[in-house]
Amino acid sequence: MKAVLAAILAFALWPVPAAAQAPVPEAPKAEAPKAETPKAKPRVRLVTSYGPVEVELEPALAPETVANFLAYVRSGFYAGTIFHRVIPDFMIQGGGLDKDLQEKPGRASIRNEAAETSAGGLRNVRGTIAMARTDAPGSATSQFFINVVDNPALDHKDRSDAGYGYCAFGRVVSGMEAVDKIAKVTTVIRKGMQNVPEYPVRIKSAEVVAE
Repeated sequence: MKAVLAAILAFALWPVPAAAQAPVPEAPKAEAPKAETPKAKPRVRLVTSYGPVEVELEPALAPETVANFLAYVRSGFYAGTIFHRVIPDFMIQGGGLDKDLQEKPGRASIRNEAAETSAGGLRNVRGTIAMARTDAPGSATSQFFINVVDNPALDHKDRSDAGYGYCAFGRVVSGMEAVDKIAKVTTVIRKGMQNVPEYPVRIKSAEVVAE
């Protein structure tokens, strides 16, 4: 039953809610950063309303995804964004909307590296960070989520749109207690969006702390 629920919820791991998907003109997007392969595993610290969360990234398995995430971090993009979607016993999602639920314009979408990360043993288990996207496999930009339980339904199964999965690209190495606190906040429906924390859960800052 849990796997079925996770599979259903996975369809809602979209950067923008269905209720807010009326076509609107889009501002030109910057080109996605070129993938790099750092020698060491970079670490990023997210300072949230509930405390710091430090994640260690896996550039060897997901070079383009890691390069993209680091580009957003270094540009200061995540400061002031929120965790806008929180589902207990599933995941917490953020990195793209401000406290007024307005989407910040991001970079171009990136390739989905879920096939590579799954093959390399990096899957959507508790404590991993992964890219959020629409139902199109290669649509991830800035938004990410942190798994609060093992979510095998989100892993790569095949090359179809439905089976492509969500690319995990790192794991929490400290601050999982903050993630668990966020996962338990009261949520409401706001501006047509479900699972929005009643009070904004902010990402106050994001910085690279090790490379």
